[in-house]
Amino acid sequence: MERVRLVHGNGGRFSHELIEKFILKYFTNSLLAPLHDGAQFDVPAGRMAFTTDSYVVQPIMFPGGNIGKLAVCGTVNDLAMNGAVPQYLSCSLILEEGLPFEMLDTVLATMADMAKQANIEIVTGDTKVVKKGEVDGIYINTAGVGMIPSGISIAPSNVKAGMDIILSGSIGDHSIAVMGQRFGLSLSESIKTDCAPLNHMVHDVLSAVGDKVALMRDPTRGGLGTVLKEIADQSQVGIRVDESAIIVHPEVQSVCDILGYDPLYLANEGKVVLVVDSSVTEQVLSIMKEHEEGREATCIGRTLDKNIGKVGLQTALGGIRLLDLLGEDQVPRIC
Repeated sequence: MERVRLVHGNGGRFSHELIEKFILKYFTNSLLAPLHDGAQFDVPAGRMAFTTDSYVVQPIMFPGGNIGKLAVCGTVNDLAMNGAVPQYLSCSLILEEGLPFEMLDTVLATMADMAKQANIEIVTGDTKVVKKGEVDGIYINTAGVGMIPSGISIAPSNVKAGMDIILSGSIGDHSIAVMGQRFGLSLSESIKTDCAPLNHMVHDVLSAVGDKVALMRDPTRGGLGTVLKEIADQSQVGIRVDESAIIVHPEVQSVCDILGYDPLYLANEGKVVLVVDSSVTEQVLSIMKEHEEGREATCIGRTLDKNIGKVGLQTALGGIRLLDLLGEDQVPRIC
């Protein structure tokens, strides 16, 4: 009898199979069909985005953040990827019997700080307590809603050949920070989670060139490689990216080399991939670099009208490596 495995939650090929084989069999509708970071629908006041996510990261605390920071930033960023201005957030807590109140207080204080930073209000929630051993301290579910400004249309169908692909910064920092804490590794103090709310940077870009931004995705579970492959498949374009343009900090690359991790498939919690009209690429990069979260923004590649559904990575040695969806997980329970 086949059973659910940890890899079914990594955002890669096995997650896609789980969604297609089971979830979509029962939950098919036009709002869910795009399989974006949230649903977009019309309401009397305009167009709204709605998203939800659950957080089970282990350990609860890690360099630069904790599960509470992930919970707020992750949902805020999913709304931002839809072009929405985040407004309201729910917070549901599942607590393990014996969780220290000091740890709970730290997590909730972080959530409050992040909500203030993102200019979103936590307005409803729920709390459950389960027996010791039934969860790892604390799990959090958040849902968020936001309004999409008129003139903004973010969807895979908007992506055409000849567009540029922009990445807001380095990859792999979050996964390595969490993994190092989980296994008690002595890593450089510079390795910290990149977790951050991206909505202010994203909406500065959209305010300036909104109709020239076709699609945005945050490369969380499954990493950059999986997101690029998803874009190619959903948008029916080919993609070519330049390995030399993708920033991996030396400290992160060193850990990856030692442990055999591929940074292209490590989760990030404070990065965004944008597909934009080439006429505004330099303007978008200039706007992003004005924000801390976009200091290292760079154009990493382009969409093509050939090799549909394929992603080619131009390597430093001059060859082409085909990127696919993440298969077996490298670092599970990363968010």
